[in-house]
Amino acid sequence: MQSTNPTTSGNIIANDATTDQDGRRTTYGSNRLFSIFQQPSSSLPPSHALELPSTLAASAETSWTTLTMASGGNILAIPFRRTHSLRLSDAIKSYISSKYDQHPATFQHDLEVIDQLRKDAVASLEAHSSGVRKLQGYAAQLVWMGGKFPVDIGADFTWFPSLGYHSHHPQTENNLRFELANIVFNLAAMYSQLALSSNRATADGLKTAASNFCLAAGVIQHLKTSILPELRNAAPPEDMDTLTLESLECLMLAQAQECFWQKAVKDGLKDASIAKLATKVSDLYSEAGDWAVKSASITSEWIHHINAKHNHFAAAAQYRAACDCLEKRKYGEEVARLRDALNCVNVALKEPKINRAVTSDLQGLKNRVQEDLKRAEKDNDTIYLIPEPPKSELRVLDRASMVASRIPPELAKSQEILSDPRGELGKPLFAKLVPYAVHVAASIYADRRDRLVGNTLVAEYEAMTQRIHELLSSLSLPGSLQALEKPLGLPPGLASHAEEVRQANGVQRLHATIGDTEKLKASTRVLYQEGLDLLRTEAGEDEASRRKYGTDRWNRTPAKDGMPKLYKQVEDIQGYLQQADNSDQMVQERLRQNESLIRLLGGTNRDLEDFVPSSRRATMTAKVEREANQLRGCLNEVSRLEARRKRKVEQLRTKAKEDDVSSDLLREAGRLEREYPMQPVSAGQFEALFDERLNRYQVDEEELKNEEAEQEKLLTRIREANSTFQAVKKGDTSSREREQALQDLENAHMTYKQVMRDLETGRKFYNDLAAIVTRFRDECRNFVYTRRSEAQVLEADLSTSMEGMRIQEQTQNQLLAEKEAQASQQRQARGFNGGGGSRSSSNAPSGATRSPTTTASESTTTPMAAPMPQRPAQVQQPPAVVGLQTPQIPQQTTWQEGMPIVFGGQQGTAAAAGAGGGERQHVNGAGGGAEQQTWDPSKGLKFMPR
Repeated sequence: MQSTNPTTSGNIIANDATTDQDGRRTTYGSNRLFSIFQQPSSSLPPSHALELPSTLAASAETSWTTLTMASGGNILAIPFRRTHSLRLSDAIKSYISSKYDQHPATFQHDLEVIDQLRKDAVASLEAHSSGVRKLQGYAAQLVWMGGKFPVDIGADFTWFPSLGYHSHHPQTENNLRFELANIVFNLAAMYSQLALSSNRATADGLKTAASNFCLAAGVIQHLKTSILPELRNAAPPEDMDTLTLESLECLMLAQAQECFWQKAVKDGLKDASIAKLATKVSDLYSEAGDWAVKSASITSEWIHHINAKHNHFAAAAQYRAACDCLEKRKYGEEVARLRDALNCVNVALKEPKINRAVTSDLQGLKNRVQEDLKRAEKDNDTIYLIPEPPKSELRVLDRASMVASRIPPELAKSQEILSDPRGELGKPLFAKLVPYAVHVAASIYADRRDRLVGNTLVAEYEAMTQRIHELLSSLSLPGSLQALEKPLGLPPGLASHAEEVRQANGVQRLHATIGDTEKLKASTRVLYQEGLDLLRTEAGEDEASRRKYGTDRWNRTPAKDGMPKLYKQVEDIQGYLQQADNSDQMVQERLRQNESLIRLLGGTNRDLEDFVPSSRRATMTAKVEREANQLRGCLNEVSRLEARRKRKVEQLRTKAKEDDVSSDLLREAGRLEREYPMQPVSAGQFEALFDERLNRYQVDEEELKNEEAEQEKLLTRIREANSTFQAVKKGDTSSREREQALQDLENAHMTYKQVMRDLETGRKFYNDLAAIVTRFRDECRNFVYTRRSEAQVLEADLSTSMEGMRIQEQTQNQLLAEKEAQASQQRQARGFNGGGGSRSSSNAPSGATRSPTTTASESTTTPMAAPMPQRPAQVQQPPAVVGLQTPQIPQQTTWQEGMPIVFGGQQGTAAAAGAGGGERQHVNGAGGGAEQQTWDPSKGLKFMPR
């Protein structure tokens, strides 16, 4: 067998070359080998016919049958795995209802299709090309659904193994990938069954069989490398371990290579080429056998079959090499190779449990080898006289590998085919179902966008505007300028502010907003308090049970330690509410301080004119007018800046509102599902998309920086202009009161707008907080319900345990009491018997001297028969002699039911009476009744037999 060393084999599909044992690379005519499927069929030479399996050599119409665990044949096909019927749509429908915002009825058609796909796929248990499409279609949808749903979707898939000794023991897993692994395994089995059913007596049949065997090997390889490693939270099936799959892959490749060898023999290629093909067949069978021996799922029948085929093709390779030696006149090497071929055949025939077809093939080859060996030995010994080289010196045969594992594109690129509208696998199901991770990602993006726009841009614009008004207020602007410009009546700016307040309904709107905010705050506090009360009640119940049963028995984790995240929310929400209260008080205090002025702004112009005092019209000098105009120009620039900024803020808010990322998220989710079909989409996979989308706000950030720099320059000019203005009008106090009144109203208007913004912010805050507190309250309800359920179970267990302990304690106490009573009775009985015995001894002489003329009843009394013993029998006294009074000796008797109880005092009394002349009779005597006496406890009790 040295000539078929598998270490020298190699895949030469691409370059058609082999490497010999010494490492020399040899090209052996690739075109010749690859053209064997294109050559016309021809009749085989008689000397080579025996290398083919006998079934084909005898008749081209004989089909090869599947060799499963109990059936025989020349070739092996993988049996199908079987399963139970299941409505996968029920689990999908339930999951969509609980985890998605979409209604399951939207996907009614897809639900019906997935059930039909599974039904067709699991029913494809016959070798037919339609079964391949059904299995591929269902497998593609399972891969697609792996990105839409979790593996543990809630469907229990049950499958029976098809290999090994436990094919009747099913395995059930709640795992979509487990279902996919079984479907793909059946796809490999389908390809092997199709190869088996091909008519391998024809060139086209051999070509089809070889292709299907290579596809089966490719499917097994895909199952081994791509599907089973992703089988999370489930054990791989028993017959899908690595050892078994490696053996099956090598077996499929060996049988595909055998088809190439058979076609080469059929077409009458050169012996050297056929030897190379046969050697590779032997190598692949050898590798399959090595893996099979290590596997626990490959039965001994398969192992013996594979070993027999390995030795068969090793013999066929040496036989063909011997024929090549004969052609090249290497007679000594011919004999050696024929002898090695005969040894290989004999080893194969020694394999037990091989079927008749394999045995017949081996026997036919053996007969032919024996005939040629006999002829070669005779010719060499008589004619050529060339020494026969030892087996160790024979050149290792070259290999010609014509096969490789080939994964069907419908399996390897199923998601690309599904996305093609013209694809053969149909369209992807549940395509409109948005993964939950997409909803989460949309929320994350919206939060980041709103924080960027609201906190970074809008809030900064508002803060900049607030700094402008703080500066103007500190400079008494524009009041001081308005008093000088318009000493009588209302300035236009103040009149427009008053109209703005009146249009907004002024103070009434502020108080209405405060009322709405207080209602929201109150309802939020009620929700928070409800959740807090639930937690406190549960904690009290838990503590009461702990005091009742003790910490040793009531040993479950306290709620605060068991759910720290929930109790952390208690502190967080309390902090939010406290901060909100402080902010509300500050806003309301600011409103109280300026409420009268805001009411005045919301009133009539006459009220404002009455409030603002008029000043005498002063004659402004040219210098004062010039400085006033310069200051007015700065204030007008501030107004323009505020108007532009207000428009910018509105644009930013509109831009953020219209920034809908849903379409991009769905597009990215689709790409992720196609590129990573077995990996569920997660929100973290959209980070790159978030960064790209938020980059569109970089322009706005740059504008903010530019405007901030522009504002600082404007404020500087305002300070300088106001300083110059105050210097030129220094000494003019005629409009001081008017300046102060106008400035107060201007400040009141700014406070009004600030309070309104704060109130709106507060109302939005409480709306958001209400959602958080509602979720907190619901979590508290669920948590308390779970804790109470656990407490009920634990309390029931403890009650049962304590009741059992109480019953056990009562039983023990009862047994102890009974033992104590028995011990007490035995002590009293021993004390009484000791006292009675002494008295009997003292009274015996008196009894012995009694006159024979005793009463007839006493002298003729027959002793009572002893009761049936229920314990070890007592020693019986001999029968009394007639006419002789026998002294009454107390017997040590165990009391039995029905025995009378005799007080110890009667015996002594009766004995004493007998000694006195027989005036008194024994209690059982016939001469009279028993005497009434008082029982003496010190004398104990005695049980007397009847």
